[in-house]
Amino acid sequence: MRPRPLVVFDRLDLLEWQLCQRVTRLNLFRPWRITLQAASRLGDWPIWVLLIAAQPWLQADGTWRIVQYSSIALAAMAVYRLIKTRLCRERPFITYLGGVHCGEPARDRYSFPSGHTMHAVLFSVLVAAHTPWLLPIVLPLALLIAISRVGLGLHYISDVIAGGAIGYGFAFLSLYWMG
Repeated sequence: MRPRPLVVFDRLDLLEWQLCQRVTRLNLFRPWRITLQAASRLGDWPIWVLLIAAQPWLQADGTWRIVQYSSIALAAMAVYRLIKTRLCRERPFITYLGGVHCGEPARDRYSFPSGHTMHAVLFSVLVAAHTPWLLPIVLPLALLIAISRVGLGLHYISDVIAGGAIGYGFAFLSLYWMG
């Protein structure tokens, strides 16, 4: 039995689907689609694991940062999973079958919030606080990851905004509690 999505998602879907449809049409341009797919795959986990693992070489208290970054990422992931499985907003390419092109296979059925964007924002804020010299690399990548989620038809814009807000909130909590 399919969980009933919130009424607010029904309204948001109607507001956002045309924009999603227009954005995913850009996937017809192969270089753009390949760029989005690469950004999405990096946002799956490899870039963030590399950033966490590199902390001892990036800063004096790097071992502590490994603990901080890992624990806050896991806490954010737990909350993200809880939200995603309770609110059950279907992905745009499922809701508007044929109307929104899917440029990459989805791992699951639901889109709200964007976990990729959540982690991209979370780690961008932590990088800004601890290793700001990495921002010229991390910020464009985070932005491209967020764009890729809508561009590949996997998320609505509001999913990406919500994921970014959750990531920002967890980063702020991490910096407040752990420095």
